[in-house]
Amino acid sequence: MKTTTGKVYLVGAGPGDPGLITVKGRECIETADVVIYDYLASPTLLRYVPEKAEQIYVGKKGGDHTLSQDGINQLLAEKALAGNVVTRLKGGDPFIFGRGGEEAEVLIDAGIPFEVVPGVTSAIAASAYAGIPLTHRDFTSTLAFVTGHEDPTKKESGIEWASLAKGIGTLVFFMGVKNLPHITRNLMTHGMAADTPVALIRWGTTPKQVSLTGTLENIVERVAAARLKAPAIIVVGGVVTLHERMRWFENRPLLGRRVVVTRARQQASDLVRQLTDMGADCLECPTINVIPPTDRAPLDAAIGRLADYDWIVFTSVNGVKFFFDRLFETGRDVRALHRLRTAAIGPVTAKRLRDFGLNSDIIPESYQAESVVAAFENEAVSGQKILLPRAQEARPILPVELDRMGATVDEVPVYRTVQADDNADLLVEGLKNGGIDMVTFTSSSTVRNFRALLPADEDLTALMKDVVVASIGPITSDTARELGFDVRITAEEFTIPGLCEAIRQYSEGE
Repeated sequence: MKTTTGKVYLVGAGPGDPGLITVKGRECIETADVVIYDYLASPTLLRYVPEKAEQIYVGKKGGDHTLSQDGINQLLAEKALAGNVVTRLKGGDPFIFGRGGEEAEVLIDAGIPFEVVPGVTSAIAASAYAGIPLTHRDFTSTLAFVTGHEDPTKKESGIEWASLAKGIGTLVFFMGVKNLPHITRNLMTHGMAADTPVALIRWGTTPKQVSLTGTLENIVERVAAARLKAPAIIVVGGVVTLHERMRWFENRPLLGRRVVVTRARQQASDLVRQLTDMGADCLECPTINVIPPTDRAPLDAAIGRLADYDWIVFTSVNGVKFFFDRLFETGRDVRALHRLRTAAIGPVTAKRLRDFGLNSDIIPESYQAESVVAAFENEAVSGQKILLPRAQEARPILPVELDRMGATVDEVPVYRTVQADDNADLLVEGLKNGGIDMVTFTSSSTVRNFRALLPADEDLTALMKDVVVASIGPITSDTARELGFDVRITAEEFTIPGLCEAIRQYSEGE
């Protein structure tokens, strides 16, 4: 909401992992009228920007400045004086080589209220993610942060190299990759041992993180051989020797791999979180949207005569959600189901049902329609009425088999899936340039819609070359193979955790 005076929040976005932003930092994004953000601020954080808020990118990358610092200062003042709540989102911490102090001075001179929201600086976070504690009682209790961006052609350096070389146990240089030869030379010239351990950590805390170690004497050569470029921090000191023993982030099985998630966006969070925890760089490309059916009259009619049914069978979390959404919209509640017995396919569906206070009388051993049929073979369903609220385009096997057992089945559509094409351009571009490592499918509809997103004039085999296809179960895998995909991973347990476990086992076995 706009105020008469406006206000600016100088917010540290953290080092790259969006989970490292502070609670207050996220709140500032969520309540902003204008968000002005940097190159190093995670794009994921922009999801929290209000729909009506203005987003302005002012990134600086390798000398390519979208806007000069003076221009950014002027922009902050201009937006705040117009009465806006402005969140200035900066990578790392705004007051540690973030020029936040300069921005604060401009705001003070203009009489604009401001607050500083500290962020996790990359020096601390990237080192921790690389398994390098910056202080350790067996190595050092002193630490210094140093700019690595100083012009090496200056006649007199503003850095006390002698003090750094002899008086500080751990040094962390920011933005110093380009000046690495200058940095190492100065440290050795002023007395630091040539065999002092050095580490460079590129894109710290992100799925693209890479660490490279050496010594002052050989690190320049190693960096050149590895073609390691900015952004990276440089850590110098004995604590670097702990990297091999303590590294944890870079040991994850999917680190650095780009994995496409095709699940509907409103359901993708669990899959994205679990894949990210394994180190994946997830590209969310939902191929389906889940929406109400074209005609809700059959569902309304079924809800109106719930007392006539003996059973209600839920085949998915979506079925539960859309059924109860409509139940509540019609002015009823769960008491309308008090005499019905329930069945649910899979523990996730059963868990969602428990959220409404209902335990499932049947939870089949496996998570597909055939297992429900097997489970009902132990029930006397002949002559009983069964309500089956599910997808508009669901497979026919379940109602057919229940009907064969003598039950009367009312199959009622409670939702439908439609084609989505979010990030389709990024997907196709990634496939063409080899930037995609894996594609995940969680249903047959995600497979069909994914195939529809691909250019008809492109050879599928060439487009999917070296791309691992992972499927949530055999039915989804069969659909994928029918459409020409080479499925390498099929989950044994047809759930999101089961899919992720299958991916983990495959990746660790490569």
